[in-house]
Amino acid sequence: MSGLLKTGRFWAFVAVVAAMFYGFWGMFGRAMHAFSAPEEDMSFAWYVPLFSIYVLWTQRERLREALAAPDARPSWLGFSLCVPCVAMALLGARGLQLRLEQVAFIGLLIAVPWTFYGRRVASIFVFPAFYLVFTIPAAALMDMFTIRLRLLASGSALAVLNGCGIDAVQEGTAIISRGAHPFAIDVAEPCSGLRSLFALMALTAAYSWYSQPTWGRRAILFASSVPIAIIGNVVRIITICVVAVCSSADFALGFYHDWSGFVIFIVAMLLMVGFGEIVARVCERRHPVKKTSPSSVPDNSSAPAPSQSTSASSCLVPWIAVPFLAAVFVFQALTPLSRVMEAPNVALPETLRGCTSEEVRYCQNEQCARTWRLSELNGGDRCPSCGGVLEAASLGELTLLPRDTRIFKRLYRGSDGLEFLVSAVVGGTSKRSIHRPELCLPGQGFTMTNPREVSAGGRPFRMLKLVPPRGGASQLMAYTFFNQAGMRTASHFRRVLADTWDRSCFNRIDRWVMVTVHAVRHASPRGLDMESPADGAAVEGFLATLSEVLP
Repeated sequence: MSGLLKTGRFWAFVAVVAAMFYGFWGMFGRAMHAFSAPEEDMSFAWYVPLFSIYVLWTQRERLREALAAPDARPSWLGFSLCVPCVAMALLGARGLQLRLEQVAFIGLLIAVPWTFYGRRVASIFVFPAFYLVFTIPAAALMDMFTIRLRLLASGSALAVLNGCGIDAVQEGTAIISRGAHPFAIDVAEPCSGLRSLFALMALTAAYSWYSQPTWGRRAILFASSVPIAIIGNVVRIITICVVAVCSSADFALGFYHDWSGFVIFIVAMLLMVGFGEIVARVCERRHPVKKTSPSSVPDNSSAPAPSQSTSASSCLVPWIAVPFLAAVFVFQALTPLSRVMEAPNVALPETLRGCTSEEVRYCQNEQCARTWRLSELNGGDRCPSCGGVLEAASLGELTLLPRDTRIFKRLYRGSDGLEFLVSAVVGGTSKRSIHRPELCLPGQGFTMTNPREVSAGGRPFRMLKLVPPRGGASQLMAYTFFNQAGMRTASHFRRVLADTWDRSCFNRIDRWVMVTVHAVRHASPRGLDMESPADGAAVEGFLATLSEVLP
């Protein structure tokens, strides 16, 4: 390839890279906002791009050699890989789908160099690009794993504590002791170990890249980060409980809780380094790495040159890629913000047919967290049990849900002794506004069984049987979703698909509403039973009555 064509290709590559960063400029701002968001807990992600840049800097000599190699020519295959990436980027930009944009950006970091300089040059970008996966917010995607990690951590910690003679019990994800030094420690989402897991995985990936010479050894060391992070989090929870017993719950949940994470993370790093040494020694003993001598490097000088037609065809790639990619990236940057639709007009009436109602209040003290009916407060605005602040929503809801989420609650009581706690959650712009019962009730100690879908008043509901912590009378839970466009469903999966479609294809953010009904019969020791015709008819009758007042 002549010097003029090489110079033109270089400036074409620079133009596409500049247009790409311009097109993804909005994504950078949204990603930095996610790094700082408390619900994502991704403070470690700030350092991930810096490490990727550092890896490229250390590979500069290898990159220079690859650029000067005879096979560093444009590739149609690389250009074909750009097409799905830019399509994903456009969908992500239109619907403010940060994760789609990030995946597209990572793919383009490999596909664009491949387009202009071939596979060998692109291979140098593979690890730095894929390392940016650790900047993708995964808290919302890992909700089901989060509750499992919380239960695993609390259960493992309880077993050790009971084995050491510390009197404690488990209620969901909480560890409670009412001995001489009482404490109540809830393994909440930030303490599930997910943050330390992702941070340690990112650190282990970086360490294995430089400490292990083969991809097999790197994979083994990287896989060890998962059990190491889980063990470290369990040890941390155990030490918090021990400190609470030996000193006080306030000190354990205050000063020690805030600083214990650093100590455990240092221990996890030492375990990582130690396991890396074990991997190196065992693998070196069994499969020693042979150093490649210069004479063993294959000589490509005698390889057949590409045909003239292939070379001419490859030369066209940069001049086709530049206008196409640059135009798409500029269009992506100019994509208007998604329209936020008007929320449905939701209200829970004071009276429903055959039912009376009253409001409820929730104590915001984590150690108490009791629920009170308004009639029990005698006009007061403080928790009668601990004196804590009372709000119309629980502490977990106010902490975890985005601020533009609206919550309505009301307790209905039927003449047959049935009580129905109805909650309506009106989502905001974030997908995290809707939090399914399957993700929070197990953390409170409830066992959920016998799921089924019923239709009441022409509206679908998903119904579940609930068994409270430590047994007790069974209860029922039903929930449904609807939005301002009139779509009704009881399936969380269908709701997510519809929301993603509207965001990406129609550039709009729907306002979804989730209505949950928690049914309890306090007078009966057996509780509610979906298989009982009387109980089933009573619950479905209330759901049908409620459906009449919902949009």
